Amino acid sequence: MTRSRLLAVPTTAGLALALALLGSPSAIAADPHVAPGGNFDLSVWELQEPVGSPGSPTTIPSSRLQGANGYQDAYFYTDTRDGAMTFWAPEKGVTTPNSHYARSELREMNRDGSAADWALSGSHRMNATLRVVSVTKNVCVGQIHLGSGGSSTKPLLELYYHANGDIVLGTENSPSGGQTSHAVGHVPVGRTWSYTIAVSGGNTIDLTVNGTTTHYGIPSSFRQYKQYFKAGSYNQSSSDSTTNGARVAFYGLTVAHG
Repeated sequence: MTRSRLLAVPTTAGLALALALLGSPSAIAADPHVAPGGNFDLSVWELQEPVGSPGSPTTIPSSRLQGANGYQDAYFYTDTRDGAMTFWAPEKGVTTPNSHYARSELREMNRDGSAADWALSGSHRMNATLRVVSVTKNVCVGQIHLGSGGSSTKPLLELYYHANGDIVLGTENSPSGGQTSHAVGHVPVGRTWSYTIAVSGGNTIDLTVNGTTTHYGIPSSFRQYKQYFKAGSYNQSSSDSTTNGARVAFYGLTVAHG
């Protein structure tokens, strides 16, 4: 049986806004007057932000993210112009212990509050509609990350958007490191696009960008690991600037497991 985790149904105001946006270069969004949790099902996510103490970024649990009056701040908020769930990651910010880059990013959770940690077998899918509002160099907008099963802190894959509009998939060569890049699309900065990151049968990564699907084998060394999804703005450049960085707006975000 497939278990889907879906967007909240838009309010009347959100539907009116969606109709107004038809034909616009922006995607259909929901109510611009509520927190992201009023438009998106955030019961299956926690938020990692680029603030906190060194090596220990602030984490906002799903219980605080949910609902129209849920958590938002300068790094994670609803764009009052179009209702987009927006992530801001400056070049200077608190990072996790295994990264040099700041992030404002959702980490997949289970509905009971535990950390998502699923086996590669079966089917797993994350769908997103988004636009990169601004980026200095490049930004990771979606990941499958390794969970339990070993000592690696690497991802299985990362989906990058570059400042020149190129969309690039990075597939990790092994849990010990090394990444292979695959050009998968091109969209100008500020233009809306969509992706689906999926795993099927435990052996294959299926990536769809704007309707075009490509497939990549999963090395056997990853199969001992469980996995989880991430999405948002994981900036891929660093400096002493708090004004340069990556701002990413999401108009749709769902995950499903079967």
